[in-house]
Order: sequence, then C-alpha cells, then structure tokens
Amino acid sequence: MKHFKLIRQGIDPRPLLAEIASVDGAWDQATGRQQKIEVQREALAIPLRGLRASAVAGRKRRDVHESRWTSGAAQYPLACRFLEDTAMALDSLLGRAKIVCLPAGQRVYPHVDRGEYYRVRDRYHLVLRSTAGSWLKSGDEEVRMREGELWWFDNNALHEAHNDGDEDRIHLIFDMLPAARAAEVFGSALEQTSVAA
Repeated sequence: MKHFKLIRQGIDPRPLLAEIASVDGAWDQATGRQQKIEVQREALAIPLRGLRASAVAGRKRRDVHESRWTSGAAQYPLACRFLEDTAMALDSLLGRAKIVCLPAGQRVYPHVDRGEYYRVRDRYHLVLRSTAGSWLKSGDEEVRMREGELWWFDNNALHEAHNDGDEDRIHLIFDMLPAARAAEVFGSALEQTSVAA
C-alpha cells in the first residue's frame, strides 16, 4: 500500500479514553472544527496542539508551520506524553494534534489537506475506540483501522472517513515533521528548537 502504513499495534487505549472521560464537557469546549471546516462538520474535536497564531504574519493557516500546545492540553497529560514519546521515537518534530470523535453514522467528507504545512508533514492516527474498525480511504486504497493501532496515512491524497459502526469512533490524530526536513522548513537548528515547542 502506498497511502497507508501500520506503524504499531497493541497500544492500550484505555488510559487515554479514561483521561478523556475524566474531563467534564470535553467535546464541547472547542467547536471550531465542525463550525469552520465544512468537510469536518460531523466530527467533534479536542485540540491539543494548534498553529501558533503569532506566527501567521499574513500567511494562510494551511501555510503556518509553527505550532504550540493549546490551553486545554494540560487536561490530557497522558495524550501529550504519548505525542512527545512518539515524536522522539519517529525522530520528528511534533506539529498539530487533536483527539477526534466521529459519532456513529457520521463522516468526514472527501478532501485533500492542502498547503505548505501539510506538504512536508506526516499524518498519524492512533485508534482509541472503534468497535467496528475505523474505515478510512486515501487515494484508491481503503483500510479498516483497529483499536490500539497507530497508522500513517497520506493526507495529501483525496481522503475520507465514515463511522459505519454503532458507537462513537475516537482517534488521536497528529502531524509530525521528520527531523531530516526541519532545516528545509525552519532554517537553523536554533529556530527548530524554538518553533517546535
């Protein structure tokens, strides 16, 4: 397969799910995804890392490379630690990250993630809950991701998702910039350190 790669299996999602459940109104605190991104209108999200607004400087959001932890990320220390550990294991700089819930019967509509930010980064999905398996299509390939699996997939190709199960589907979705490409994006090593935090 060229649009998907299974990175790891056997990750226990229960601690991360318990962490989400421990936060009152977790899915209601940020509604920008469903209000501002038409193809994502049926999905709920908990943003953990987002673009650094101070770095926009006239660029389109999809071209802003700098990211930062959100104010709500502190409520999810296990998820944040997983992201940091994964970045280290993959020799990459952590980009944007969110926990996403796709309710039963809902979908993410076909789209391509365009812009300089996405062009140079790898997109990952950690499946936390999906009793029927998470169906995802990218390009001409389809997979059904299972709970506890970490996948890379090509979000620069036309992709879509559908929750055809009868329970909420929850993924930790995040982007990584391979360290080998950091100089291309940020320039000097000093700049890499300051923008990756």
